[in-house]
Amino acid sequence: MATTEVKPNPDLNPEEYLDEIPEDLEMSLFDHLEELRMRIFYSLIAVAIAMVGCFFAVRPIVNILEVPAQGVKFLQLAPGEFFWVSFKVAAYCGILLASPFIIYQVVRFVLPGLTRRERRLLGPVVLGASVLFFVGLGFAYWVLVPAALNFFINYGADVVEQAWSIERYFDFILLFMFCTGLVFEVPILQILLSLLGIVSSAQMTAGWRFVVLGAVILGAVLTPSTDPVTQSLLAGAVLGLYFGGIGVVKVIGR
Repeated sequence: MATTEVKPNPDLNPEEYLDEIPEDLEMSLFDHLEELRMRIFYSLIAVAIAMVGCFFAVRPIVNILEVPAQGVKFLQLAPGEFFWVSFKVAAYCGILLASPFIIYQVVRFVLPGLTRRERRLLGPVVLGASVLFFVGLGFAYWVLVPAALNFFINYGADVVEQAWSIERYFDFILLFMFCTGLVFEVPILQILLSLLGIVSSAQMTAGWRFVVLGAVILGAVLTPSTDPVTQSLLAGAVLGLYFGGIGVVKVIGR
């Protein structure tokens, strides 16, 4: 791989300067694939180390995740069920803990091909995406999951005793929280689409009816309970994020 530094051209105006790529990189397809392989390898090593660490601390994590289901008795219905639950919890938490390093590897891989303008936006976009994802996890844990579980617990509480499979519960809560975190990335997607010139803020505003319908459908699909309260909370959050994203796009002049 040959790398040469591109010196600023004094004849360029500010806009042309920002659209320049600082480094001139000459890489073959094999070099690109090798670079990608190494970045993926480093990321997998980081995830594996984080997963091992989380596995040894899995009991406190499990206790925290059981808090929204207070009053429910958890059962192990098959040999080794809690072991596999521990592994799933460690896997999810390991990925979360290793996510800053994974993002760093992604940035290192794409950085040489970005212009100066794109590099200026890279930091805020990465930071915003990370913050919104963890805000989504918190929103699911403190708002959506308790609302959904409250519906399940109260429905038929006078008929059946609440005793749940530990594996089914964690499949429910881990997937629900992870999907909510991804849903909270909507404003970042809007900003990227606007910066690429694919969609403008005016077009986003014009399609609000479809967005409302999509938010309602998304709330019904992602929300595991059938009560309208939980579905409305998620749909309302999606709409708030979408219109907030439109505001940000307008601020940046798109």
